[in-house]
Amino acid sequence: MDFFYMYYITNTCVSNDCKMANQEFLEQKPGFATTAIHCRVESKETCTGVVQPIVTAATFQLSEPVVEDIGTRTIEPTIERKNEKSEHCLAELEGGKYGFAFSSGHGAMSTICMMLSQGDHLLTDNEIYAGTACLFRKIISRMGIEITFTDFTNIKNIENSIQKNTKMVWVETPTNPTIKLLDIAAISKLAKSRGDILVCVDNTFLTSYFQKPLDLGADISMFSATKYINGHSDVVMGAAIVKDEKIAKILKSLQMYVGAVPSPMDCYLVTRSLTTLSLRMERHQQSSLTIAKWLLTQNHVLEVLHPGLPEHPQHELAKRQSFGHSGVFSFRHSGEFRESKTFLCALKLFALCISLGGTRSLVQLPSTMTHAVLSEKQRIDIGVTDSLIRLSIGLEDPEDLIKDLDQAFKEAFHK
Repeated sequence: MDFFYMYYITNTCVSNDCKMANQEFLEQKPGFATTAIHCRVESKETCTGVVQPIVTAATFQLSEPVVEDIGTRTIEPTIERKNEKSEHCLAELEGGKYGFAFSSGHGAMSTICMMLSQGDHLLTDNEIYAGTACLFRKIISRMGIEITFTDFTNIKNIENSIQKNTKMVWVETPTNPTIKLLDIAAISKLAKSRGDILVCVDNTFLTSYFQKPLDLGADISMFSATKYINGHSDVVMGAAIVKDEKIAKILKSLQMYVGAVPSPMDCYLVTRSLTTLSLRMERHQQSSLTIAKWLLTQNHVLEVLHPGLPEHPQHELAKRQSFGHSGVFSFRHSGEFRESKTFLCALKLFALCISLGGTRSLVQLPSTMTHAVLSEKQRIDIGVTDSLIRLSIGLEDPEDLIKDLDQAFKEAFHK
């Protein structure tokens, strides 16, 4: 009995001393990977588990009759409002103060757009993802919000398109699937010089590991956590991160009343995946660059759209604005739809499907898949032709992926 008593007292004292030492150490700003692993926030209840617990309750008992903190939409332990757990970690990695989780990337986009009112004007690039473009054209415009599409690579186009009622500038960089880069700092500076205009950046392709829009002047950094953030193709989730408290209060209110929040399991999986984000992004980058360089040597490849290549027209902007590139990029070949179809169907390791950012390599033909909702003219205008193929390089050995691409090229062009 005396032994167990002494063991308890000794370890309690050591534990308390360790807590004090850890607090002093953690006052120093840690690196990205360390932050991703140790960003867990203390819960109201004591929890000593090294893995975040999953709480599936749809409502929570209160200690007194207050209006707030009533149900899952307003507060729940796996997506705690008040910047805790999943949202807190996402915000910290993005360089923001306030994080908001949503049930999907489109859920995040739709909620952000609800910050606008009837009669407002939203300005965006003409090569944004087809799903986003359709959301703006078919849904947001019905709210009485005016939408303008223009080429954001020329800052003069943006300057000339800003109106008195412009309230938001929507930036997607790199664009999907043409991998065009937009100057976040320059666009943000222009927007702020023209009034109270919010700048929202879709950071899905690069994540906070490779690009930090808020540090470049953007007001909101949003992303589909379905992609690289989760990285295992088994979650549908989105998020929005901000620094400004005023914007955060508006988003918090919209998040609660719109109700597009993720499930406890999705929040758990995303928080778990954040611990390996830096490792995965480095591997995605290394493999995609290796494959992109190989594609440049192929006779039937006309163009490789990868910002990491010096041949990319905005390579210098990429070096200035981001810390690297992910595993998604596109290339154009010398054939037409027939060659594209043969090539895609011949691949063995690449899965033919939409989405990106998972452990397995994916491939798609945007003209007939993600961008099929656009008219032929709209697709041609933004460079989405039948010879444009988008790759999402996974975590396989790049040598094996090259062999697979090589045999598919032979099947498509040498028969």
